[in-house]
Amino acid sequence: MSHRALPLNTHFTDIGPLVYGCMALGGDWGGGPLTEADIAQAHAAVEAALDIGVKLFDHADIYRRGKAEAVFGELLKRNPGLRARVRLQSKCGIRFADDVNVGRFDLSAAYIEDSVNGILQRLGVEQIDILLLHRPDALMEPAEVAHAFTRLKAAGKVAHLGVSNMHAGQMGWLQTALSEPLVVNQLELSLAKLDAIDAGTAFNDPQAATRPGAIGWAGTLEYAQRHGVQLQAWGSLAQGRFNDPASSAAAQVVHETAEAHRTTPNAVLLAWLLRHPAGIQPVIGSGNAERIRACADATRIQLSREEWYRLYVTARGERLP
Repeated sequence: MSHRALPLNTHFTDIGPLVYGCMALGGDWGGGPLTEADIAQAHAAVEAALDIGVKLFDHADIYRRGKAEAVFGELLKRNPGLRARVRLQSKCGIRFADDVNVGRFDLSAAYIEDSVNGILQRLGVEQIDILLLHRPDALMEPAEVAHAFTRLKAAGKVAHLGVSNMHAGQMGWLQTALSEPLVVNQLELSLAKLDAIDAGTAFNDPQAATRPGAIGWAGTLEYAQRHGVQLQAWGSLAQGRFNDPASSAAAQVVHETAEAHRTTPNAVLLAWLLRHPAGIQPVIGSGNAERIRACADATRIQLSREEWYRLYVTARGERLP
C-alpha cells in the first residue's frame, strides 16, 4: 500500500503524508517579545521537518498566543526562499477567557475575518493555503461561515477551508452552505487516542458503552473518505506516552515493532496512522529537532495487517468485540 497525500480534489497532490505542527514554536505562552533563542529553536525545528520531507506547516492563531505564527513569520522574513518551499495552514475560532468573558468558541463571520487578518500579519504573508475552523462553535451558522470564507477567498487571503475536531454530522451540516468542498479535518488520533477508530470497531457491541468517547465520532472516518476530506491526526506521537518500553504493554509492542523494522518508535507511531486506508496525515508536534528527525522512516516502513492490529489491540487494552 502506498502512503497517500491529500485527495486529488483538493489540488494538494504535492504535499506528502506528514505535517509539522508549529504549536511548540515561539517560546512561552506569555505576552513577552520573541527572543533570538526562540527564533533559533524554531529554525532548527523547521529545518528538521523540511529534512524529512514535510511541506505543510500547521498553525493556529492561539498557539503561544500568536507567537508561534510570529516566529515562523520571522523565519520567512530572514529566508525569502522559504515561502516557496512550504504550504501554510492555520486555525481560528478559539477565544481565551479575559477579565469580562469566559473562554469560548467563535465562528462568527466577523471573528473569522478578523482572525485571518491577524494570522496573515503575524506570518507576514498575503495568503494562507488552508484555513481550519479550530473547534465546533455551538452557535455556528453555516451560511455565516460560508459568507466569511467567500469574502476571504475573493480577497486572496485564504485558498481553501477545512475544519478541526468536527465529527461527520458537523462537517455535513457546514458543507450544505459551502460552494467548495471542505479539504481537511484535523482531529486527535494516535495509539493513545483511539476514539475515532473504536467508533467503528466497537459499534453494535457492549464495548460501545465502555468507550463513550467513541460514540460521537461514528461515521467520521467514513465521511472523510467518501467526500475526499483529508484527515490529519494531531497528537500523533501521543505526547511521549510510548517512549519507555517498560511503561506499558503497548509501549513494549511499539519498541518491538521498531526493532523489527530497524527504525524508531516515533516512526512506528506515525506508520500506524499512515497504514489506515483513510490516508491519515500525522501532525508532528514536537519542537525538538532530534525527535522530528526520528520520524523520518514513517513513510518508508509498511506495517502488516497483523502488526497494525497487534499495536491497536494492545493499545486499547481490551480485545476486539
